[in-house]
Amino acid sequence: MTADVTPRFSIVVPMKNEAENIDLMIAEIEEACAGFDFEAIFIDDGSTDATRARLEQAMARLPWLRGLSHTSSGGQSAAVHSGVLAARAPVICTMDGDGQNPPAEIPRLVAPLIAADCPAGLALVAGQRVKRQDTLSKRLASKAANAIRQSLLNDHTRDTGCGLKAFRRDAFLELPFFNHMHRYLPALFTAHGWSVAHVDVSHRHRHAGTSNYNNLQRGLVGIYDLIGVVWLIKRRKRVRPQELGKA
Repeated sequence: MTADVTPRFSIVVPMKNEAENIDLMIAEIEEACAGFDFEAIFIDDGSTDATRARLEQAMARLPWLRGLSHTSSGGQSAAVHSGVLAARAPVICTMDGDGQNPPAEIPRLVAPLIAADCPAGLALVAGQRVKRQDTLSKRLASKAANAIRQSLLNDHTRDTGCGLKAFRRDAFLELPFFNHMHRYLPALFTAHGWSVAHVDVSHRHRHAGTSNYNNLQRGLVGIYDLIGVVWLIKRRKRVRPQELGKA
């Protein structure tokens, strides 16, 4: 795809110290999205390994690949937000940079949003992992966190931690930004008047490297964030303007 062609969708991939996963991710994205006009934006979120160097090497040979860099780590939500701001397409697909989200799922996620008959109110297609390839402790912690979140937010989403999500760029940028917001997108989109669809997606073992978070860190941050999200939703803007026609 050339720079003067507007892509149908942009793939946004936050990465921190994922140098060993970049080549695999890029190759699988290229295979999965063959035939589409698309772009992929990889965000180096303050990595201390060779992530940036590997990304720049790949960018030199792939016109559809773009790169951004944070000089220090801002977290996954900040990286996603930077990528969405830079994206040229009206539809965004996000995925984690650790290789556990198979790029082969991308066409299924974006399909409802790029279809000619896409419902006007649909703004988010959220992936939900099946047969998760994580440790038992991580799966149990995630199950407990999802149950608590659903009881408070009623977001009708089994798995908000899945990195595979597709959404309308304009609708996403209307949402209030805060750290870790990527885990609450179904509730946020719904609260702002949009409809949400769900797609079951596959999951696999991490290809290389180690996770940037442990269960305790996720749990402590999750409690704090959940309180904030409940507060934000209760105080959201509840009306949308309608433009008046000219006489």
